[in-house]
Parts: sequence; C-alpha cells; structure tokens
Amino acid sequence: MAKFMITEEKAFELVSKYGSPLYVYDEEILRERCRELINLVAFENYRVNYSAKANTNLEILKIIREEGLDVDAMSPGEIIIEEKAGFSPDRIFYICNNVSAEEMMFAIERGITVSVDSLSQLDLFGRINPGGEIAVRFNPGVGVGHHEMVNTGGRKTKFGVEKSFITEVKKLLTKHRLTLVGINQHMGSLFLDGQKYIEGVRNLFEIAKEFEGLDYIDIGGGFGIPYQPDEKRLDLEELGRNLTQVFSEFLEEYGNKDVILKVEPGRYIVAECGILLGTVYSTKENYGIKYVGTDLGFNVLMRPVLYDSYHEIRVLKHPDNPVDNERKETVNVVGNICETGDILAKGRELPVINEGDLLSVMDAGAYGFVMSSNYNCRLRPAEVLVDRKGNDRLIRKREIYDDLLRHFILGD
Repeated sequence: MAKFMITEEKAFELVSKYGSPLYVYDEEILRERCRELINLVAFENYRVNYSAKANTNLEILKIIREEGLDVDAMSPGEIIIEEKAGFSPDRIFYICNNVSAEEMMFAIERGITVSVDSLSQLDLFGRINPGGEIAVRFNPGVGVGHHEMVNTGGRKTKFGVEKSFITEVKKLLTKHRLTLVGINQHMGSLFLDGQKYIEGVRNLFEIAKEFEGLDYIDIGGGFGIPYQPDEKRLDLEELGRNLTQVFSEFLEEYGNKDVILKVEPGRYIVAECGILLGTVYSTKENYGIKYVGTDLGFNVLMRPVLYDSYHEIRVLKHPDNPVDNERKETVNVVGNICETGDILAKGRELPVINEGDLLSVMDAGAYGFVMSSNYNCRLRPAEVLVDRKGNDRLIRKREIYDDLLRHFILGD
C-alpha cells in the first residue's frame, strides 16, 4: 500500500521554495484512496460521501469530485468551498449539529439536503421549511474511535437521536408535513477493525425498517489508517464483504429495493496523501531529557496535543550535517508555541537530529491544516500539491503578517 515518501533533496527544495512549515500532498495517493472506497462494495446504489472536515483545501476537493465522490458539509463555510470546487447541490449533504435557523436556511435555499440530529432541531427545520425533505441522524448505541473526543456514537456523545425517540420523530415529521428521505449515523473516527462498525450498521438498518420509502441510508465513516508502523491496516476487502452481506439481508426485508447505501469517510481518503515538513532550529538537554526544537507547534498540527495522537516522524538530514544511520536517541520533539504541552512526539526514538535538519511528519493529510490556528500570532503554512508527474504546485499561499491585521478595525 503506497505511502507518501519524499527524498531529502525534494524536501529541502520544497521548503526552500515555499517555506517552513509546509503541508505537501500527493495526488496519486489521494486518487488511489478515492478509488478504494468507490470499489468497497459492488452495489449499483452505493455512494461515497467524502467528509470534507478532514481537509477542505479547494484543489483536494476538486480531485475528490473528479474521482466521483460526493461530499458532506458541516457548516455554511464548507458548503461555499464545496460549491466552488464544483459540487452541485445534489452531491452535497449538510450534516448539521446545534445550528441556527439561518444556517439551515443557507442550505435549504441552495437545494441541499439537511440532516438534523435532535428532536428540537427537527422541529426547528419543520417550522422554517414545512413540507420539505429532511434526513435525521440517529445514534444506534454503538461508538468507535481512537479517543473519547472523537467517539460520536454510543451513550456518552452529543450526536444523534436515540432509537427510543423514533415515535417522536414520526410525530414531528407528520406535524410539519416533512418527507424523511434518509437516515444517517457516524459512530466515531479511526477504527481498524470493522467488527464493531458492522454491529452499528446492523443497528442502523433496524432503525431504517421503522421508516418506509427512504431514498438512502448513510452508515457513516470512521475508516482508520495505520498511524503507527506496527498497526495492521484496515481490511477493506473483508469490510466490503461484510457490508455486502448485511445490506443484502436488509434489502430482503425492506420494501424499497432502490434505497441507496452511503458511506462518509474522511480521514481514510486524505490522511496518507499528506505530510508536514518542518525545520529543526535547536536541540538541548534539560534534566536528562533531550529536546528537539522545531517550527512544528500545535498551531500547525493540533492532533498530538488534542488527542495524544501518534504520527510517524522521519528525519531528513541537511546536506551539511553528519549522517549517522546507526545511532539513535530518545527525544521529545517540540514546537515553538509558549505552552509546556506543545509536544509533537514524546519519548520518541529517532536517528540523531541536528539543527538545520528537516522532519517529515507522516499521514498529516487529515485534520492537519484544517485544525491549524494563529495562536501566538503564528502564521499558517502553505499547502503544496505534487501531481502524478512529480511536479509541485502551490494550492494555498503561506500567510503573511498583514493577514493577522486584516480583520481588525485600525485607527489612525
């Protein structure tokens, strides 16, 4: 399975050209992941909705659209970018959570299907759009995820309508003359074993049987990738077989044989196509701990601080620095943010690192740039795409200091 590898020469060339830190994406790997998910099951009535919150770069979205995927949106801002990328309203699914009537109307007026995930939001939708079409997000009682903060199913999450409220859902649909066109769920993020996912899918199909005439059932995403070198890859072939079986069983009982099965992966599509390059500016030892100081603060990559997430790090030696492939040392790789918790990797065994070397943070294409910030008034990095011929192209400019002042009301 292809991973985005970059030579030392190419990495230093890109940093010299576009600056450090730098997000770099590989077009070929991105397209490969899209095709893997498109071919997950053999049903004609099957769609892949890319969960765009993982990476909303405009050029990334254009490639995903070209590969035949549809797209989810979590906000009006995502809708705007997705429209700019060429997605038509029928290919956008707005899955909102605790939003205003104005936000709902933003999607409704564009002809985009809205999914709500509470009785109160369903009632709100009905009041502002009586007689409209709606989807409802259910929580089937099963959650998956690498961290409790990304477990979006089960009994301890804010998302979805629990099964016991189906009667209330039906009453609100009737009250506002709404047509339920679909139901959906999302159990969590980053599963590598599909068994629990299939359990949740079965539960959602049981909920689907309570509603006649659905156009589609969206079983969610959460497909994981192996961030750590010793992790076993998600077996897509096995997952596809199991999904085929449970969906076939459902269709045998359900009245509408034309109902569409949807999945909504985000991370799996984009994580492995992206790396984050950063520069080492200092090394020191404090009380027996070796620190490698970089420009990769948590303003650039939030996941390790937020979720204690692991990213493989590869050391790219500066041409003027000595290369010692035999010796390794245990270090904390830290950033330039004024927070003790600004740690990219703690107690990591890596080849000897010197000032001027580059670090390549692997699998950074998902929840990387989209979660970056201007904390400490740091500038967000550029994004670059390496096409299938190996040519690099700037797809988002590096911020400049004027960007920090852009929205202030400046006096004389």
